[in-house]
Amino acid sequence: MLLNGIVCVFILLSLLAAAVPVGADTEYDSYNQSVEDEVPQLDYTYPYWCHSVNLINGEVTCHSPRGGGHRSTLGSRCKMSCDRGYRLIGRSSIQCLATRRWSGTAYCRKIRCPVLPLIPHGRYTCSQGFYVDSRCDFTCRLGYRIEGENSRTCLPSGAWSGAQPVCSDTEPPKIKCPPSRLKVADPGKLSARVTWDPPSATDTADKSLNVVLVGQEPDTEFQEGAHVIRYKVYDQARNRAACKFIVRVEVKRCPDLPSPLHGYLSCTSVGNNYGATCEYHCDGGYELKGMSTRVCQFNRSWSGAPSECTPMELKSDVKTSSALLDQFYEKRRLLIVSAPDVSDPDYQLQNLMIQKSDCGLDLRHVTVIELLGSPPQETGRIKENQLQSDVIEGLRQAFRISRTYFSMVLLDELGLDRERFITPVSQEELFSYIDSFLLDEEEREKLELHRDFCD
Repeated sequence: MLLNGIVCVFILLSLLAAAVPVGADTEYDSYNQSVEDEVPQLDYTYPYWCHSVNLINGEVTCHSPRGGGHRSTLGSRCKMSCDRGYRLIGRSSIQCLATRRWSGTAYCRKIRCPVLPLIPHGRYTCSQGFYVDSRCDFTCRLGYRIEGENSRTCLPSGAWSGAQPVCSDTEPPKIKCPPSRLKVADPGKLSARVTWDPPSATDTADKSLNVVLVGQEPDTEFQEGAHVIRYKVYDQARNRAACKFIVRVEVKRCPDLPSPLHGYLSCTSVGNNYGATCEYHCDGGYELKGMSTRVCQFNRSWSGAPSECTPMELKSDVKTSSALLDQFYEKRRLLIVSAPDVSDPDYQLQNLMIQKSDCGLDLRHVTVIELLGSPPQETGRIKENQLQSDVIEGLRQAFRISRTYFSMVLLDELGLDRERFITPVSQEELFSYIDSFLLDEEEREKLELHRDFCD
């Protein structure tokens, strides 16, 4: 009686199990529906009450009321699980029913990750396509670099590991400047026109590059000295590269050409650069001896030989005072010294001071004429050159110079009476007057340059 009671309870539980499916479902489809047929006579001892369960790419684990060796007896319960890389479709747990059918079906579907998008300027290769455990390695084109993970793996969840990398242009372009260059300034100039070919720029990623010049443009005039020329190049990602070279303009110069004593130079350009021409000029009362011009040559030397200014040849044998004065017109100033005779004390004192100031008078373009005595013993002279009596008389008449007392008359370059002295004057007083009232600005500057000459 106890055994029959147990059997009845078991049958009742089996019927309840057939009516209510056991186990959690992962996905549902038409395989989940059980078939209700006519209930056969129950036999719990028959080992193959339901057909044997197989799960391709998966595993079936069954438990039977009769023990572990029975997989398909009435009331057996089986758990379904798929291998790695597969997802279970259907019921995860089924039971052998009284209808000799299982309470549901299931199968294993291969898990597939989404297709990875292509990355700009790069590519990827996968070991097993887009299935679980497939590894996709990313590479970038030449000139680009991976930012992020180099690879992604398809996970059992159907998602890819990590985040999608990008290919970034981090490599700067390359630029090569022309070589530095040395240019000699053009003749007579302190500059030279310099030109060059534009630099070559390349980039592994971009073909469109922006090249910027920093400095003076080519095919323009460059002044003397060194000039740094820089070029910068940018690619589309604003990566930058730069190069530079030097343009040097050299002015070939000759040694400074000294001005002649009692003269001066007028030069083109700055005076001593290659191609410059210097012309000699002599002061009034002096004549040029030698070449009139010299040119600074490429080898840094002057053409020809130095010239000099020598005192002009004075014609003392002229017949009239006007003929004598014409030789000095606009060239020299005159200081006419008159005395009753050579023994006059004022004359002797003045003559001593004139001898000491001879160099200074010459620098100031002053020629001394002496008129001494009275006819018939009267003499007139310019240094050793004796003047004729008609010339002496003409000078005395023209400038009203007395024979009876000491006096001096200072004439300018135009022959005009500018000052008279009736007593001896020192060289300082005489020079001060000449410098202040007879010399122009240019003459004062030249006098300052040659002031040490008389020391």
